[in-house]
Amino acid sequence: MLAATSFDETKFNWRQLPGIDHTWLSIMAVDDEAKIIDVLFKFAAGEQIILHRHVAAFHTFVVSGKHRIYTPEGELTEVRPVGTYKASPASDTPHKEGGGDEEVFVLFSLRPYSNGAIYEVLDDDQEVVSVMTFDDMKEMFFAAA
Repeated sequence: MLAATSFDETKFNWRQLPGIDHTWLSIMAVDDEAKIIDVLFKFAAGEQIILHRHVAAFHTFVVSGKHRIYTPEGELTEVRPVGTYKASPASDTPHKEGGGDEEVFVLFSLRPYSNGAIYEVLDDDQEVVSVMTFDDMKEMFFAAA
């Protein structure tokens, strides 16, 4: 039997996601040819990040903690425990997400397959206030190198 180990967040170069409270990221890899970005997100305990939607396909894997998904109104709809893997298509459905009783670390494989949009950040009326693209994430990756 393997010994249990804990996740050591100090091994990563964390940056707060610009303009988004309770969220940090560490971009792991950028595949410029396939247009895929692998990024580790850290969401604060007991907090919900801003309303957004994933306008590109993505895969997630919960590394540590419990990944919580909420409606735009803040109602909890899903809890994904450690070890949960999910492949999701692009979606027009907005949501919030965050950590539970402790911080959560989730590996996202973002798959726009183009230089285009990955996320749309929304206001309370669900109007787009900003867009995060493949090129934006790629720029953050190389700025941190």
